[in-house]
Order: sequence, then C-alpha cells, then structure tokens
Amino acid sequence: MKMPKLILFFAFVFALACSPSSKKSEVSVDLVASPLSANKNAKKVDLPKIELIETIFDFGELKQGESVTHSFILKNIGSAPLLISAAKGSCGCTVPQWPKKPILEGEQAEIKVTFDSSGKSGMQNKTVTLVTNAIPNTKVITIKGNVIIPENK
Repeated sequence: MKMPKLILFFAFVFALACSPSSKKSEVSVDLVASPLSANKNAKKVDLPKIELIETIFDFGELKQGESVTHSFILKNIGSAPLLISAAKGSCGCTVPQWPKKPILEGEQAEIKVTFDSSGKSGMQNKTVTLVTNAIPNTKVITIKGNVIIPENK
C-alpha cells in the first residue's frame, strides 16, 4: 500500500517540475527597449536604421600567421542619429574598429575588422556583433576564409 502512494508522490513532483509555470518567461529585449512600446499614443518615432552594403567578407586563402583587414560599409537610412555602442568579435583573433561618434541620417561609416590567423588552420568563420540604438539593436557581420599552413622548405 505504501508503494502506490510513493509512486503517486513522485509523479506529482515530476509533473510540478515539468509544468510550464516553472520555466522562465523570455521577453524580447528589442520590445522592452523600443520607444514604440513605451508610448501608445506615438504616431511616428524617429529611429536610426542600418543598411549594410555587405554582411559577409570571404578573404579566400590566407597563410597561417598573416592578418587580413576588411572594411564593412554601413549607412544610416533612418531618421535619427545612429550610435554604435559596442562591436564584439567572436574571438580574440577578430578585432573590430568602429566609429564612436553618431552617424547622422544619410551618412556612411566603416567598420574595420582585422582577423589574425596565428594559431588557426582550415576554414574559419568569425563574426562581429554590432550593438546599436536601432531596432533590432544588433547586427552581425562575418569574415570567413581558409587558413593554410605553409610547407617548410
């Protein structure tokens, strides 16, 4: 008689642990940060908007130990100044440089990305995530290619 009660108790605990209410609710950061959701009466809010001329650069083949730098061009096609608050490479071998000043409406800017192939070999696919005041607030650019190990003579 004790065994069915024990099974029932564990079944109840398992059901409680797996219930949807025990999981954290996810809220989009873009919705929370959006000025459109902050003011229900707003008809039009001036916002920056990013247009990237390219989002992927393929450097082809690169000898191990060499570095390659590429400039990604972006344009603010929105109606407010664009601010890039951060640019973060997916690893220490990918280093971005970005403008710290606002990019005004209609202006272009460049994001320089340098990839150092030291210690790398084979196909590489590295990203840089831009954090901005546009919606959505992140954009990802990619640099990729093949790092070859030179033959010793």
